[in-house]
Amino acid sequence: MDEKVLQIVRNYIVEHLDKSDPLPTFEVFIVWKCKALQNWKYLLSSTLFDGMYYELTYNGDKKEWYLDSYKKFENRVIPE
Repeated sequence: MDEKVLQIVRNYIVEHLDKSDPLPTFEVFIVWKCKALQNWKYLLSSTLFDGMYYELTYNGDKKEWYLDSYKKFENRVIPE
């Protein structure tokens, strides 16, 4: 399952890169994963400096994947 999600996200990233630029060298990695019954949830990111992260959900009943992509805009410390 891990190799499948890594390839899904890698393909998505390559599909959305600027076609006029050379293909950069990058890795996709799993930040977190969880399995509940026949369903999977993954959070992934890459070594690209684009602030993106990806959420992949596998619906075991329908045998299909759902991909959400997000852009990180800010990381702020909020003191108590």
